[in-house]
Amino acid sequence: MGLVAALGMMNSVGVYHSYLAEHQLQGYSESTISWIFSMYIFLSFFCGLQIGPIFDAHGPRLLVLAGSILLCLSMFLLGICTQYWHFFLVFGVLGGLGTSLIFTPAFAAASHFFLVKRGNATGIAAAGGSLGGVIFPLALQQLFPRVGFEWATRVIAFIDVFCCIIACLLIKSRLPPKPGQSVLPDFRIFRDKSYLLLTIAIFLMEWALFVPITYLTTFASSSGAMSHAFSYQLIAIFNAGSCLGRWVPGLLADKLGRFNCMIGALAICGATSLTFWLPAAILTPATPNTATTIKALAIVYAVIFGFASGSNISLTPVCVGQLCETNQYGRYYATCYTVVSFSTLTGIPIAGAILGQTAGGAYWGVVIWTVICYVVSSGLFVWSRALHVGWKLVKF
Repeated sequence: MGLVAALGMMNSVGVYHSYLAEHQLQGYSESTISWIFSMYIFLSFFCGLQIGPIFDAHGPRLLVLAGSILLCLSMFLLGICTQYWHFFLVFGVLGGLGTSLIFTPAFAAASHFFLVKRGNATGIAAAGGSLGGVIFPLALQQLFPRVGFEWATRVIAFIDVFCCIIACLLIKSRLPPKPGQSVLPDFRIFRDKSYLLLTIAIFLMEWALFVPITYLTTFASSSGAMSHAFSYQLIAIFNAGSCLGRWVPGLLADKLGRFNCMIGALAICGATSLTFWLPAAILTPATPNTATTIKALAIVYAVIFGFASGSNISLTPVCVGQLCETNQYGRYYATCYTVVSFSTLTGIPIAGAILGQTAGGAYWGVVIWTVICYVVSSGLFVWSRALHVGWKLVKF
């Protein structure tokens, strides 16, 4: 339930981005607006620097309680924001800190209870984020025109309160606390070449992942092929596919290997971006002859990419855990995401800058950027895997 609130908000940033760009922040460039959401995602991951080792030392409950307070406060305050710096501080900083305090302990706690079926367990937990990513966009689509931005965000805040209360009551860890754990990343871990390659691969994957999550709604809205309401529904379709995509790969990963499933998923992400989103982007702006084709391509892309990209969130923790002992997981995870978080800080603004430099605001440059990141990331995952088990087709 904690991940419904935390990752659900992360999976809905495209809706907020689209709305703010058309209303309160309409005078700002795409790249400038994107810094609000990149800061939110950056802090969500970067705070693993402190939270992972604190989890190892003290357990998850107090962390999740603090995160719940910050996240819910962020959503209650969001409705009264009017200036750019208001949104940056309330959503980007306060919301990012709250999200990190919830989702990092939630994933780590799940990993404590499972070893053989860790991928399946983590996938089920991560599916909560996709569920939130379905509920929030559809709710906001209905609420924005009926009650306005202020009360729409308050309704989401009350949903977050409900989810966070349940999370605080239920979350716990299995292993005893280890007092005295360092709260700093241990960069000596990068002496392990396989772990270093894995971290770079995840860095590039995160660069790619949050581009469609953030810009799919604005692409649909600006294409001329879809209504404004349907552009919100498209990200809900994406998250519906992702909900299944976070659970099924986790289930398969326990049988076929975590790295094997991740490599396959990354290949699908790159291929679908190339074969569905890129043609749709090239065909825009829509004409009477191309509107149906663009809409169909966007829907198919949202479903397939949503499913394939679900593993980008659910399998990365278990891939990191594959390279360390269970009682070292917090330190390894924190070190990895201390580095990876900087990709989430820069990826969305880079995509926004590419969009701003492309003639007519066309999205084909953004799509190509996404494809390149996925191709290189999948190659590095293959290399990291090969350092452990060679090039043999075995479970890993």
